[in-house]
Amino acid sequence: MGYTEEARENHVKTKVEEALRSKMKAKALKECVHYTSKYAECAVGRTLSVVWQCRQEAKELNECLHQ
Repeated sequence: MGYTEEARENHVKTKVEEALRSKMKAKALKECVHYTSKYAECAVGRTLSVVWQCRQEAKELNECLHQ
C-alpha cells in the first residue's frame, strides 16, 4: 500500500470515528438531560466554587455520560 492510499484510508477512518463520536455524544447528552440540568442549576452564579460546591452533581453527570 502506497503512502497516498494509506493516508486516504486513515482519513476515512478518522471521519468515521468523528461521526460515531458525534452520534454517541448526542445520545449520551439526550439520555443524561436530567443530570445536565441538575449540574447547570448548581453552577448558576458560581465561578471557581463550582468545583467543590457541585462535586456530587458533576460526579452523577459523569457516571451517566460514561454508561
